[in-house]
Amino acid sequence: MSRQPTLRQKVEERIKNQTDDVFLPREFSDLSDEDQVLRVLRHLVREGRLVKLGYGVYGRAVQSQLTGKAILYSQNGFSGAVRQALTKLGVDWEPTEAELDYNAGNSTQVPVNPVLRVRGRFSRQLHYGKSELILDR
Repeated sequence: MSRQPTLRQKVEERIKNQTDDVFLPREFSDLSDEDQVLRVLRHLVREGRLVKLGYGVYGRAVQSQLTGKAILYSQNGFSGAVRQALTKLGVDWEPTEAELDYNAGNSTQVPVNPVLRVRGRFSRQLHYGKSELILDR
């Protein structure tokens, strides 16, 4: 007789099969109720399989070869993870003038923290380590 997969196994399988680097608890709401999903996500954060970027926002993690601790894994770094999170949360965002100037070759200044212009209401704080999303309104 085969055993039914646990909620944790189902969440891990879904994370493994997704190409996104950012996850919201509502993406797993079809598997179980919110409390159980959050419990599994917290456990994965403690194990170093995920990192928490903010309230209800989790990022894919890998183990650092230097320190052995969990670090954010995203193709475009923290900036790319933040953009994915805002898109998944349904927030309209656009790059700032400074970023557009840099991409066009008109400036050589690179911002340390990602700065995005958002339209509408958004009050969450997204951060990872010493990097924090700065909102331009």
